[in-house]
Amino acid sequence: MTISQEHYLPESVVAIFPDQYSREYWDRIARGELAFQRCAQCKTFRHPPGPMCPKCSSFEAEWHTVEGKGTIYSWEIVTLALNDALADYVPYNVVLVEFPDAPGVRLVTNCIDASKEQLSVGMPVEVIYQKYSKATLPRVRKA
Repeated sequence: MTISQEHYLPESVVAIFPDQYSREYWDRIARGELAFQRCAQCKTFRHPPGPMCPKCSSFEAEWHTVEGKGTIYSWEIVTLALNDALADYVPYNVVLVEFPDAPGVRLVTNCIDASKEQLSVGMPVEVIYQKYSKATLPRVRKA
């Protein structure tokens, strides 16, 4: 998986606030590794990470690294800038991606290399990592 210095959205809008459950996720993203938390008992994935399994109520968790290849479950085009920092970036896309090796997980991100005409449900994508000064974010591109 690629780590890119090119940013899809401006540096000024990137902020992550890891907590005790999500810190491992963000640390792995910074290393260029996509991994999701899952229950150590019943193997149900949970994303975003949390303290307890919603299926079996176990508090035991483990991290499972995935390949980073998925498909678009849904998408939309944002046409109204939510703040001044985004004014030069609209329209931009927001996609919801599913991963076959992490059933039930859907990642909200951006597809960096597709126009709105190219985006479609079921479109194959792969994760890349965009490094910002304060964080690394997972993005996807056409596979």
